[in-house]
Amino acid sequence: MSVTTSQLSEVATLARLQLEAEQAEPVTHAINQILGLVDQLQALDLQGVTPMAHPRDEVQRLRVDAVTETNHREAFQAIAPAAEEGLYVVPPVIE
Repeated sequence: MSVTTSQLSEVATLARLQLEAEQAEPVTHAINQILGLVDQLQALDLQGVTPMAHPRDEVQRLRVDAVTETNHREAFQAIAPAAEEGLYVVPPVIE
């Protein structure tokens, strides 16, 4: 499978991309190289190869699900301009 410069120009127009004339040839060449790699992958004989989600079938060790942060609310509210009953008091914005 390969793409021509005119096909690339048409796709660029449909995608609303501005493709300059001097860019068309290098981009077409790069896309054709990628498509050539895809063709090579599709030509592989994969009969008998089982699909896998991950190359190593190992279980990851998980860390203990424990709270590691401390509550600093009292310290933060002590330095706040105004706080009441655990809430910050702010001046009204809309009159």
